Amino acid sequence: MVDVLGGRRLVTCDGAWVEAEAALQNKVVALYFAAGRCAPSRDFTPLLCDFYEELVDEARPPAPFEVVFVSADGSAQEMLEFMKELHGAWLALPFHDPYRHELRTRYHITAIPRLVILKPSGEVITDKGRKQIRERGLACFQNWVEAADIFQNFSG
Repeated sequence: MVDVLGGRRLVTCDGAWVEAEAALQNKVVALYFAAGRCAPSRDFTPLLCDFYEELVDEARPPAPFEVVFVSADGSAQEMLEFMKELHGAWLALPFHDPYRHELRTRYHITAIPRLVILKPSGEVITDKGRKQIRERGLACFQNWVEAADIFQNFSG
């Protein structure tokens, strides 16, 4: 993820700052483009929370997976409210970071919500993460790990 988010600081829903490189190293990363005012985002976010919790919070060892929220909200306050209300314990690109717009362009985001799954190198595994989670649940993660060439004892 050094190519995509290297040198950036990400924020947790509690307001803590983390270095992107340390938090995302050797993980499959899902860039979650969404907004609190968007009904489909509000519909999918709880499903993504459950998916994340089962892979990261409950699995032993935790799966090599992280979500980075890229807000399409209208203000920092809207973003914060959406994160506190519905999000899991994942990370977010700060609202005022102009890189949010570059990511939308880079990954051709024309509608939200969109879940883009990336290899540690930043290469796209799929831009249909939302559809895959809805259709296949946790089973899709094993395919992502294999595509990402991450070697870890993970069974899902």
